[in-house]
Amino acid sequence: HYGHLLTGYVKDVVGRYQSQLGKRVERRFGWDTHGLPAELEAQRVLGITEKHEIEDLGIEAFNAACRESVMTYADVWEDYVTRQARWVDFENDYKTLDVTYMESVIWAFKQLYDKGLAYEGYRVLPYCWNDQTPLSNHELRMDDDVYQERTDQTVTVGVRLVSEGRPDLDGALALIWTTTPWTLPSNAAIAVGPTLRYALVRPSEGVLAGERVLLAEALVGAHSKELGEEPEVLATFAGSELAGLRYHPVFPYFKDAAAAGEAPGMAAFQIITAEYVTVEDGTGLVHQAPAFGEDDMVACAEHGIGTVVPVDARGRFTSEVADYAGMHVFEANRHIIADLRESSGPIAGLPEAERPVLVRQASYAHPYPHCWRCGEPLIYKAVTSWFVKVTAIKDRMVELNQQITWVPEHIKDGIFGKWLENARDWSISRNRYWGTPIPIWVSDDPQYPRMDCYGSLAELEADFGRLPLNREGEVDLHLPFIDELTRPNPDDPTGQSTMRRIPDILDVWFDSGSMPFAQVHYPFENAEWFEHHYPGDFIVEYIGQTRGWFYTLHVLATALFDVPAFTSCISHGIVLGNDGRKASKKLRNYPDPMEMFGTYGSDAVRWSLMSSPVLRGGNLVVAEEGIRDAVRHVILPLWNTWYFLALYAGTVDGGAGYEAHLLDLEDESVVAGLGVMDRYLVSRTAVLADEVRSFMDAYDIPAATQKVRDYMDLLTNWYVRTQRDRFWEEDHAAFDTLATALDVLTRVMAPLVPLVAEEVWRGLTGGRSVHLTDWPVLPAGAVDAELVAAMDEVRAVVSATHALRKANKLRVRQPLRRLSVVSADPDALTAFTGLIASEVNVKEVVLQDAASSGLEVSRELSITPRELPGEVRRLTSELFRAQREGRWEEVDGGVRMDVLHDGEPIVLAPGQFQLATTVNAEEGSAADVLESGAFVVLDTVLDAELEAEGYTRDLVRLVQDARKERGLHISDRIALTLALPEGKVAGAQANAEMLARETLTLDLELVPADATEPRIERLERVER
Repeated sequence: HYGHLLTGYVKDVVGRYQSQLGKRVERRFGWDTHGLPAELEAQRVLGITEKHEIEDLGIEAFNAACRESVMTYADVWEDYVTRQARWVDFENDYKTLDVTYMESVIWAFKQLYDKGLAYEGYRVLPYCWNDQTPLSNHELRMDDDVYQERTDQTVTVGVRLVSEGRPDLDGALALIWTTTPWTLPSNAAIAVGPTLRYALVRPSEGVLAGERVLLAEALVGAHSKELGEEPEVLATFAGSELAGLRYHPVFPYFKDAAAAGEAPGMAAFQIITAEYVTVEDGTGLVHQAPAFGEDDMVACAEHGIGTVVPVDARGRFTSEVADYAGMHVFEANRHIIADLRESSGPIAGLPEAERPVLVRQASYAHPYPHCWRCGEPLIYKAVTSWFVKVTAIKDRMVELNQQITWVPEHIKDGIFGKWLENARDWSISRNRYWGTPIPIWVSDDPQYPRMDCYGSLAELEADFGRLPLNREGEVDLHLPFIDELTRPNPDDPTGQSTMRRIPDILDVWFDSGSMPFAQVHYPFENAEWFEHHYPGDFIVEYIGQTRGWFYTLHVLATALFDVPAFTSCISHGIVLGNDGRKASKKLRNYPDPMEMFGTYGSDAVRWSLMSSPVLRGGNLVVAEEGIRDAVRHVILPLWNTWYFLALYAGTVDGGAGYEAHLLDLEDESVVAGLGVMDRYLVSRTAVLADEVRSFMDAYDIPAATQKVRDYMDLLTNWYVRTQRDRFWEEDHAAFDTLATALDVLTRVMAPLVPLVAEEVWRGLTGGRSVHLTDWPVLPAGAVDAELVAAMDEVRAVVSATHALRKANKLRVRQPLRRLSVVSADPDALTAFTGLIASEVNVKEVVLQDAASSGLEVSRELSITPRELPGEVRRLTSELFRAQREGRWEEVDGGVRMDVLHDGEPIVLAPGQFQLATTVNAEEGSAADVLESGAFVVLDTVLDAELEAEGYTRDLVRLVQDARKERGLHISDRIALTLALPEGKVAGAQANAEMLARETLTLDLELVPADATEPRIERLERVER
């Protein structure tokens, strides 16, 4: 989909540009082949859904299916990549399943292990019960759609306090609240905030009338339905005063074990303190299930409370929770709630004084994490995992991040920087099959413990006497072949225990993070190459990879090499489908890329993506209209300009054709000998090359595309249009200037529209490829800054005047009497009054300064209250009064108001106000203000002479259309007879010379007719 195409296009644009600067760009294509997505595809093909079915089938057969499936779409990928015109080396590609790649990955793990940065731990992690493997915390933060809206049933449960020394609290109900009722059988403690205030209340009404109830003082009012409007407050306590109070457990499953000192331990079923407890929701007393909550595990461990995990790998209760054994935890929710409500099931036999009370049940809609691979809702679960000790290198990661140039810049200290500051240790082991094995061997007899880590094939061969070989006799580090390597435990004097590899494989993100060195089999090969290519100069991916690929690259680069993995990065936004959701192959919510390629071309798709805000971190909805616009505004103007040059060049010199030459701009006399418009085009072309290069160096591709589009407007709608007569008149300087401009333009556009640029450049120059040329650098003498400034102002005058015509419904073919241009330096435009008059179709252009014009310019301020900060918005009426009374002034970047806030004048920022400039033009005229501060005043009054000329220009258009319909060549001369309404003949006759000249008419006859519309009586080609 377009997310893949977008990233590929950026890689290609940057690579092509850097090649034009003389850099060597490695273009090896890489295939990510490991991980759960590949396993799920293999399961689909094999028709299996359960993890145990994989082991029933056999890991060897399953991994063979994975290997086959990952390259199933290789040809499709090559077709897409080639069709999108990416310059890619498929022949020297790399795959993460290659033994060379995998050897570099286990080398990296061994480095971490030897540095003490890889360790085995027992933590609560996000866990996918469907795929039966934990996830890393960063996998939950990559995409917004990982968290999906879900409605769960929450419960508020009262448990009985037990305190012989505290009669005021003994037997009282402590209210706990949870969004995961299925964790209540594993409840081991209740956490309170040590400094929060808690109230013991006696409701006189509601479902708890007459009970003593303990909850956070701040939340008493939130429970008025259960406690009544004004329950009696018996006492209040700080949370720290409640610590150590014991209670009867919600369910009895682990009560006896705790009493016996077994897990969860004798300290269980008491109130503990924890700093993270708040009163934002719930009751202020937080249910603790240490096996299913990360904070819960930490808080309980600090108080000596252990962990019980009565949920198996598939998310189903074990026999430890007999009443719900075999039920999936989400299915068990309703049964647990029903048993609490009816005092049935496991609590039916409990004495009244020990029985929990269901106080409230409610629906709770909230964002809930789902597995990004299979889409099922996750649970949190205590698991054994191998971790990278990111917390040990976190500060250094923050420091190295400062060496990276981020686009957009705010990513550095924003989403990426803050993620680094709060980074946790990275869980890198997965209970799966298709991936790089964790190279750890342990003794199978705990009486003789030993752990060995291997980082190369040589180390494995040295200890095991052979290498892991697959059935074809090839070295293969995948399961199950790697697990066939066993040896006696050297630390066991009995010789009975064996060293066996632990069953886990590495997180596929570890593969990805190893890419810079593993792609070249470092450190076993290509050490010199790697050391000269690392850190990478440039990387690009979507913004979610700040928690994914960018992050894992940065972790491993810091841990292994103490450098950033890359020095420049574009973190683009998310490509959305036409339904506003993230573009998805599954949803098919976007126009088919191959159809867009076929209809509009790859260059159009490329341009529409490269020119969008998505490369500045915004999101983009891909629509066919945007791709069509790229054709209309960029591709066709470029092609039509080249076609125009080729067409007219073929008509000069008696049809023999004039071969346009590129101007030698290094020769100052050549530049000096050009006419004004040619020198202007050359100057703007030189500026274009410099400006686009500056933006490309800063990786601001959208700004580069905007410069090209602005230049395209100048080239086609200004230079070619205004100089068309010179091409008709076979002016060689015009041909050479346009050819030179196209040569530079196509080299500048080569990374942005490589196919069209190639076709135009090769047609223009006969050269081999525009992509083998250098970036154009024009000499300083090619730029006439004063001319550029003056001509740009002329274009602004023309544009503003056309806007006034449109606003006053005066078509361009209708001549007007006068245009006044009022500026600070009117003399700069003196040489161009004829050009301006011709472009805007006026008889006279008057240049004036402001003082002599008699016209005044005023600035009008309007305020946008909704954009004001809250503390300022309350002063809106005073701001409006100051606006009306003119009590404001423009300052750098804003407007200072004569209204005080906290003793200082309020300064409005951009977006909080708008400024409009008006001119006091006389009746019968219209005025507009230019960005430069100059303004134009157009005389809009028509007389009979002007109307007659306007009518004649309409006749020119009529004849030109007829010439085209009849297939005449643009240089053909004609004989013409026009039948006109009787009242229009005299006016047309007065303008007959202009009519004949514009239509290449050698024999013109105007005759009256009894009609309301003109018609062509004769239109014939004649010889010159």
